Amino acid sequence: MTGVKSKTGILRGIWRRRSCAAALFTAVFFAALSAFATPSRAEDFPSRPIHLIIPYGPGGIVDFTGRQLAQKMSENLGQPVVADNRPGAGGIVGIDFVAHSDPDGYNVVLMDPAIVINPTLQKSLPYDIFKDLVTVSRVSSSPEVLVVAPQLGLKSYADLVAYGKANPGKLNYASAGIGTAPHLAAAMWASGTGIQAVHVPYKGIGGSFTDMMDNKVQMAFSSIPGALPFTGDNRVQPLATTGSKRSAVYPDLPTVAESGLPGYDVDVWMTLYGRAGMPPDVLAKLNASVKKALQDPELVAAFAKFGLSPVATSIPDSAAFTKSEYEKWKKVIEDDHISLD
Repeated sequence: MTGVKSKTGILRGIWRRRSCAAALFTAVFFAALSAFATPSRAEDFPSRPIHLIIPYGPGGIVDFTGRQLAQKMSENLGQPVVADNRPGAGGIVGIDFVAHSDPDGYNVVLMDPAIVINPTLQKSLPYDIFKDLVTVSRVSSSPEVLVVAPQLGLKSYADLVAYGKANPGKLNYASAGIGTAPHLAAAMWASGTGIQAVHVPYKGIGGSFTDMMDNKVQMAFSSIPGALPFTGDNRVQPLATTGSKRSAVYPDLPTVAESGLPGYDVDVWMTLYGRAGMPPDVLAKLNASVKKALQDPELVAAFAKFGLSPVATSIPDSAAFTKSEYEKWKKVIEDDHISLD
């Protein structure tokens, strides 16, 4: 019996060793097969259409920019980049869609400064822009333009400042709503100049121009595309732009900064974001695609008609810019006690 047990043990040991060897061989075989059969994610990406989420309705400047960018990215990636409008809650619906999508690079969102403004205004967002999203690249830059009612008879930015200081509380400024870029631009200006002005929120900045022409509101900070139809025929008076340098659309207008408020810089930028956690090589390919798209002469010309300047940046620089803009607007909101409540 002892001899039989010994032989049985030997056979079991041999069987175990052979089983382990077979398992190891199988694992190595399939790993090697996978390496040869499957290219890296960047090489394979994109293998199907990408959805570029536009978190506003059709017809606005973000929609225009997104469609221009999607077309040129489609051309250089070799796959359709579909402009997909998902409006709602000031951009939150579209951002949330991407923030909870798979981190594979097939859903990206184009967004304006509201993406860094909303977290301070609204404490219960369904996403965290710094944890759930990754910055792909900046896309465009455009200052706002400061416009006033013609009845005021003001001919320069200096005239406006003098009028505001001589008439505290008599300047009403329009905005596209509480916490929007035009509102915060005006709040930062009023704080910097020490002028007391009254905020009059509208559902969109375009609706304020009729009242401004009737002197029901006296001033506004507007996007350039929104103001152009009214400044072109002098129905409202443009006095200054808000960027770090003069606008190509209004080259004769000074900036607010050069007119006596150093450091004042308001940019209605747009940036492309994706789901955090996407493979680095996929992120790099998206960044390269945006950069190539923004160099296209047709896109550059289309942007210029609306006062947009293409801005292609590295992934780290884009992320740093988003963070700095978040901190800037957070300070304005908190210092002026701006709330949606």
